[in-house]
Amino acid sequence: MKLSDYIEHVTGHARSVSPEDVEEVIVALLRVYDSGGTVFVIGNGGSAANASHFAQDLAKGTLRDPTQVRRLRALSLTDNSSFMTALANDEGYEHIFVQQLKTFARPGDLLIAISGSGNSANVLRAVEWARNSKLTTIAFTGFDGGQLHSLADINVHAELPDMCATEAIHAILFHFVAEEVKRRMAEKERGR
Repeated sequence: MKLSDYIEHVTGHARSVSPEDVEEVIVALLRVYDSGGTVFVIGNGGSAANASHFAQDLAKGTLRDPTQVRRLRALSLTDNSSFMTALANDEGYEHIFVQQLKTFARPGDLLIAISGSGNSANVLRAVEWARNSKLTTIAFTGFDGGQLHSLADINVHAELPDMCATEAIHAILFHFVAEEVKRRMAEKERGR
């Protein structure tokens, strides 16, 4: 495969993602910003790397300058290796996210779950707990969306059976969402 073919493969499938679903994500993030809540982001493997990057873009990338007082609170639950490995060792890998949420999350917060397959047990448990605990849940999925597709309140779906391309599409979407949230946050601040 040539590079141009791969780029077309990724961008072609990226174009099939619902703009309305992406807009719902932006609105949900602005809602949690307005309420002072926290955004938690989770995923495994490449999706864990995307979770870490997206949380950083939301927390720091949405700042207009370092003196900004009101900030979007965002954390990736993939980044605390000692907590995650203790949970995995003592309780099982399927508990690594839900137990962190039980420690840190509050009603009104937001959980973003990233899973190419949509069937990762630890992600599904976290989303189930979050929904029952009055958090808004957002899923970014690939393939057929798996169980996560119908479990989350909002689902952004890139339908293709290719994990690497799915992760690349998610990264494109995360950068767009962070930039758009930053723009709208600045607009709100100017309007006050």
